[in-house]
Amino acid sequence: MTDSLRQAWEDQAEAWAAWARAPGHDTFWHHTCPQLLAFLPAPGVLTLDLGCGEGRLARELTARGHHVIGVDSSPTLAHLAVTHEQSTPTVLADVARLPVRDGVADLAVACLSFQDVDDLPGAVRDAAAALRPGGRLCVAIVHPINSAGAFADESADAPFVIRGSYLDEFRYSDRIERDGLAMTFHSAHRPLETYVRAFADAGLVLEALREPAFDGPPEASKFHGWRRLPMFCFLRARKP
Repeated sequence: MTDSLRQAWEDQAEAWAAWARAPGHDTFWHHTCPQLLAFLPAPGVLTLDLGCGEGRLARELTARGHHVIGVDSSPTLAHLAVTHEQSTPTVLADVARLPVRDGVADLAVACLSFQDVDDLPGAVRDAAAALRPGGRLCVAIVHPINSAGAFADESADAPFVIRGSYLDEFRYSDRIERDGLAMTFHSAHRPLETYVRAFADAGLVLEALREPAFDGPPEASKFHGWRRLPMFCFLRARKP
């Protein structure tokens, strides 16, 4: 994997848009999105959607009263966010090099994007700079336990196996085909401490952490194990 994560996601942009926009297809709709929305503070003057993709979260936030500006490094995905019938104002930029003034946002949200950035410390640093005092950075990530290993099978009591080191950072890719759609997810495994250290180094104070069990439909047998281990992790940090 010699390409940057940024380029890898641009290469998958059309596949991701089809995956993300298929009604009910992704766990985002029945797990991640409701968990994240309940975790966010009330709308303020400006919400930044960092790694907004084709705009699905931004549209949900806008419907709930947030004034949203999206940021994404993929030209294809930024274009799709802007041209959707529920358009989101979107900036084409690396989230580690935000083209916004310091102290302009009440809230910055990174929904399943910070595990996909090349420069995590830079992304957290720039998000912190963009926040007003008292502003929050809310992050949803693939839980590092998830990216560190895998269940032996799809049975409800399958053992979870970590063959390498949870503590090492590494790139990985997951090719998934489901219901006629295919997508390759490119990400970086980082232990949870790496995220928390990035918050502290950027001057943010960790306010809350959630590790919810998967609460999707019971017929989703492939997710049985994630009712015992957290599939995703939600973190909220405040700028003093």
